[in-house]
Amino acid sequence: MKTERIAYTVSGLNNRGALVYDETKSTKLPLLLMAPNWLGITPVSTDVARTLLADRYVVFMADMFGEGNQPAGTENPMEFLAPLMKNAAETRKRIVAAFDTMLQEAGKRGIGDTSRRAAIGYCFGGANVLDLARTGADVSAVVSMHGSLATPMPAKKGEVKAACLAVHGAADPIAPKAEREAFEQEMDAAGARWAMLTFGGIVHAFTDVGVNFPPVAVYNEPATRHGYNLAHAYIADAFAGKI
Repeated sequence: MKTERIAYTVSGLNNRGALVYDETKSTKLPLLLMAPNWLGITPVSTDVARTLLADRYVVFMADMFGEGNQPAGTENPMEFLAPLMKNAAETRKRIVAAFDTMLQEAGKRGIGDTSRRAAIGYCFGGANVLDLARTGADVSAVVSMHGSLATPMPAKKGEVKAACLAVHGAADPIAPKAEREAFEQEMDAAGARWAMLTFGGIVHAFTDVGVNFPPVAVYNEPATRHGYNLAHAYIADAFAGKI
């Protein structure tokens, strides 16, 4: 499995994404934009890309913060992210730049099937990929894993081209029931194709192995397994025009 750090710029920032792919594959795999959780590109998130995604896709990991601006991990996540989460226009600009970079870099290398593209995000990254869909980006499907679902700039009718899947915990305090309901209303008003898998009793960060901070964030293996199974199937159906 190969990992390449890729430099690109957006909003005056010097960003470094990561391209992760199996160079031994003889067939061209679909492209998958991965938006990591609030910690950004770390050894842990890179390992997720390598072990759980790159067997099926050519993966590009988005850098949403720019070099030198990543969190140390000791901050309050919601306080650290608040400026970006309130500035939807800027957040969307950054995820679109990552998406465009993925297409360009895969094309340069002749890897991946650039006609099939999807996105997956975790936590803050889940919000990022939903924002990618809200921009009207030409992406077949986006999957939010325990992501924030609220937005100060709801999509308008006809703007969302991607099929949108939210995999969520019913007890997630980061995106509670009211936020889920607002997301459903937004997607319906936009005329979007969408689905939601909600796990009863599951809280935030259920895909993050080893996380155990009840009642806010706790890893859950069954939710992770079932969530990924649905995500892969949903993306495949979107590529096949079945959604």
